[in-house]
Amino acid sequence: MTTRIPLSVLDLAPMSQGMTRRAALDHSLQLAQLAEELGYHRYWMAEHHGSRTFMSSATALLLGRAAEHTSSIRLGAGGVMLPNHAPLMVAEYYGTLATIYGDRFDLGLGRAPGTDPITASALRRGSAQVVDFAEDVASLSQFLSPAPVEESQESVRGAELAALGLDPNPKDGRAWVRAIPGEGTQVPLWMLASSLAGAQVAAALGLPLSFASHFAPQLLGPAVSTYREQFRANAPTAQVAQPVVMAGVNVLVADSQSEAEELFTSYERMKARMRRGRSGPLTAPEPELAHPVNDPMEPTAVLGNQETVVDYLDNFVERYGLDELIVTSYAFDPAARRRSYELLAKQWSK
Repeated sequence: MTTRIPLSVLDLAPMSQGMTRRAALDHSLQLAQLAEELGYHRYWMAEHHGSRTFMSSATALLLGRAAEHTSSIRLGAGGVMLPNHAPLMVAEYYGTLATIYGDRFDLGLGRAPGTDPITASALRRGSAQVVDFAEDVASLSQFLSPAPVEESQESVRGAELAALGLDPNPKDGRAWVRAIPGEGTQVPLWMLASSLAGAQVAAALGLPLSFASHFAPQLLGPAVSTYREQFRANAPTAQVAQPVVMAGVNVLVADSQSEAEELFTSYERMKARMRRGRSGPLTAPEPELAHPVNDPMEPTAVLGNQETVVDYLDNFVERYGLDELIVTSYAFDPAARRRSYELLAKQWSK
């Protein structure tokens, strides 16, 4: 058996034509359960808002549901778009999950809006400037850390008074803001990136890097080099002692190359519509549009049978010296998507 790096799943809860939104979320839950059964290391969900294609807007809720129906696989946000949220609230949400389900959660953090500008405004999105983002990450890290000192047991706080309809005394102001639950859970943080700037932030903060090479493969090499050169293990926010790199790949595995190429036409049509400013569910495959896709230099997508795809991924891992792979897969039929993950996992474990 070949020793390979960990393999993980990235899910956006895609919806297919003729499918209800509830069904799309149910299929994602089934995928999380299958990923655990097949030995995948993590199951992450990406935050997207206002999409008719992807149902993964409330990731904390969906990950809580996944935790309720799995027992061992790591679950996480891939990621939380931090400028969309107050760091305190993120710490409370994921700290609550960790309090209930234990050390099974990861927090991948990104700067992108995960939506269009109008929806981002409706989310009351804050600044995504690198400096502001780094400060938000530092705040989140602090909220998830143990409290620096223990409060007096008699000390009453505003939240407790408000729950009883009482007004807090201004003279009894808090010494610091605390995330409860959340404080002390130390949910692991990851930095998501699709550019050199994101890689630089990950290095400066001493965080593991998850690079979105499933849609930005051209920048993977420069980003990884920059991250490794600039990595600061002594940063106050550091989570790892040395650089750790996870990279994303869009894969579709089937019993034959031709079948994979045919199934992939659903994704290609979806992407083409989005480029023209139109969204919507995945549509049925169109065999007449099938064509070879694999590009050894820019692995935006890797298609084929399990042997072909794993050989490709082995070379990809070696080329960039990766520590983990996270794969996403799209298919009109959810059964075909699950089959893709099943074939990949079985070949990966050989």
